[in-house]
Amino acid sequence: MEMAQKKQRFLTVAPFKCEWDEDLRFKEAGRGCVAFEAFAQNDVTLVFREQVGSQRYHYKMDNCPNYTVILGSHRNRRLKIEVNGKAVVDVAGVGLCCSSSFQSYWISIYDGQISIGKGKYPFQDTVLQWIDSEPNYSVQYVGLSSWDKHVRYRNIFIFPLNQHYSALWRQIEHKEYESHNVMEHEIFDINDDHATCGLLNFLESWDFSDVIFLVDSEKLVVPAHKVILNCYGNFSFSSFGENIVHLPSTTYAVMHAFLEYIYTGRTQIVESQLHALRDLSGQFEVMSLIKLCEGISDRFKTNKKLFDCGKKVEILNASYDVQQCGIFPCAVPAAIRKLKHFLATGEHSDVNIYVEGHGLIARSHKLILSIWSSPFEKMFTNGMVESKSASVTFKDVPSEAFSAMLQFMYCGELELDIDGENMASFLIPLVLLADKFGINHLQRECCKLLLECLSEDTVCPILLAIASVPSCKVVEEACKRNFSMHFDYCTTSSIDFVFFDDYTFKDILQHTDLTVTSEERVLDAILMWCMHASENFGWARVDQLLSSLTPEQLFGRRFLLFDKLLPLVRFPLMPSHLLTKLEKSRLSGQIVAFGVLVKEAVQYCGVGPKLPVTDQKFQHRSSSFKELLYICDGDNNGVIYFTGTSYGEHQWVNPVLAKKIVVTASTPPCRYTDPKALVSRVFQATSFSGPRVEDGRSCAWWMVDIGQNHQLMCNYYTLRLDGSTNFPRSWAFQGSIDGKDWTNLRVHENDHTISRPGQFASWPVLGPNSLLPFRSFRVCLTDAANGRSNSSSLCICFIELYGYFH
Repeated sequence: MEMAQKKQRFLTVAPFKCEWDEDLRFKEAGRGCVAFEAFAQNDVTLVFREQVGSQRYHYKMDNCPNYTVILGSHRNRRLKIEVNGKAVVDVAGVGLCCSSSFQSYWISIYDGQISIGKGKYPFQDTVLQWIDSEPNYSVQYVGLSSWDKHVRYRNIFIFPLNQHYSALWRQIEHKEYESHNVMEHEIFDINDDHATCGLLNFLESWDFSDVIFLVDSEKLVVPAHKVILNCYGNFSFSSFGENIVHLPSTTYAVMHAFLEYIYTGRTQIVESQLHALRDLSGQFEVMSLIKLCEGISDRFKTNKKLFDCGKKVEILNASYDVQQCGIFPCAVPAAIRKLKHFLATGEHSDVNIYVEGHGLIARSHKLILSIWSSPFEKMFTNGMVESKSASVTFKDVPSEAFSAMLQFMYCGELELDIDGENMASFLIPLVLLADKFGINHLQRECCKLLLECLSEDTVCPILLAIASVPSCKVVEEACKRNFSMHFDYCTTSSIDFVFFDDYTFKDILQHTDLTVTSEERVLDAILMWCMHASENFGWARVDQLLSSLTPEQLFGRRFLLFDKLLPLVRFPLMPSHLLTKLEKSRLSGQIVAFGVLVKEAVQYCGVGPKLPVTDQKFQHRSSSFKELLYICDGDNNGVIYFTGTSYGEHQWVNPVLAKKIVVTASTPPCRYTDPKALVSRVFQATSFSGPRVEDGRSCAWWMVDIGQNHQLMCNYYTLRLDGSTNFPRSWAFQGSIDGKDWTNLRVHENDHTISRPGQFASWPVLGPNSLLPFRSFRVCLTDAANGRSNSSSLCICFIELYGYFH
């Protein structure tokens, strides 16, 4: 029974067979797209005919007109197209079919233009396109065939085609369909939303019209728009008058077809009026329409049976490049260049755009702005002051982003010349403007670019900006995931996260990809967020503040959210010594929920959990950092030793020689200033870095760069003096991301820890800076060493770093 049901889910076609179905047909003859999934070793074959074939049909024996497409011919090495049994395309196409899983394909036919692609989304990932010089306009039925192997088909869809077919895939809900019939397919009749949007709305509309045509002997009035007309032809209105063009010999039907072609890229006209349309196109130099009219006329001459007198013929320029936005359906590149020229020069403009504080930024066209934006259209048509004025001033908008938005509305593409570091800061106001003016296509483009430039450093400002924009949910979720995966860095490198709303912050804390080095970091972040902190600190600082402030005073309105946020900290996973401190803290004494959770965690650590271990609070989170803890001076637990083992993969090799890290000194390398010696783990009697002048003062330093793709949150470091008596007394241990700007991790002043030659010494890094990840670290002498000679040199022969390594 189960096997029988499973067979019904697929259509299996035997070798030398072809399956047909009356419903498996294009809605319009000669135009349609079939999308499907196939499971085959080779020779996935589809046949397109005027009529349904027989049950014993095979395309090699067919004498009727047909197109045949073979995916994976010649044992999955070729892609072929045959017309009436004769091969017209035979190209290499290795690996088109797959015998281990179902593969998605699509094939479209449009007046003899055959397009073939792979993937779930029709009209994308195109593999091949071919145009038939003598197209078959009658093919309508689709047959599913095979050659020498069984082929299984499923999820077969039929889509109609028109001049906007490349945008149709966006309207499809891509999901699996199962059928109780042997033939598993669905026939979709998709309404073309573009047919009622864009320029079509303004065809023969009085809104924004600045020229009228008087046609026919009755002088019928037909309004139009100069900015659109001049994109596609040469309309010199000076020879006719300022805004009126008299065309007494042109009928309204011809004029309508002429404008419809310009505004939408397609039109229909009866055969008898074709020459009149061609003459009108020639008068205004609409070259593409001239060629189409002449081509159709030639087809009349060669095949008179193709058309019946009195019937309308359709005119469509399939070579036009359909814009992704779909706003300008017939926008050839030349037309886009003219639109951009009109924006730059202000030619045919009817509105001046001002931004307060920046003056005039564009001489624009109300029609173009209204095509893209409903708010702009309402502004210019609802009788408001802006609809009657030739100038509009916008307040509180960024001028650069506003200019970029206008540029997009004239070409359908974002043309940005901005480096990666500044891309996010430019896109944020632009996506907000796109949302404000309802320009959905611009929003999508901005969101794509925001996802590309998303990083630990940009995630906070992006998330803060787009969290309130419903159409940016994909970016918002990506930001939350990025923040969660780099939680330590994002909550310590800046404090911008304290401006998140409670829903966003809670989503991050509950995210399945939350990656932290310890639960103490989660607690610190919650306390900082609840305090709306202005600087970075840990729970101990908060505990100290509670000595003089009540929790209500310290946390304000966010104190009410403690009961929801504190349970998200996994207290039972904290070390026992930390729980002991927390149990004795003011936080436990003054905040009831805090005290209860800490007490429960202490009991868990002491006598075992009272809750089942499947509870989330007892589950360790993932961590992108490896914990490398200091044990003793000269141990093998540090970052430099770990790097020398190729991060735990091989025997130790000097990481400088292995080019895993880079060590530099304030003076050039020499016999006694040897970078590889500093990390060799072999005692050097003489190893020093001499002084150099920086920022007007003399200093000596050693620097370690752990690599471009690595970071360390350093909480301990070790030094070893060489064989000299130049004991350092005042120095700074510093970290940097770029090797240029340095942050003090620990500053030593008159430190007498090192007091004998060859001595090891180690120090902890405390405070918020121990939570910051850095790539480069250096020891910099800030005062003369306490020695008898070379007191301005830093004499160390070993360094090791510890902490959380990424």
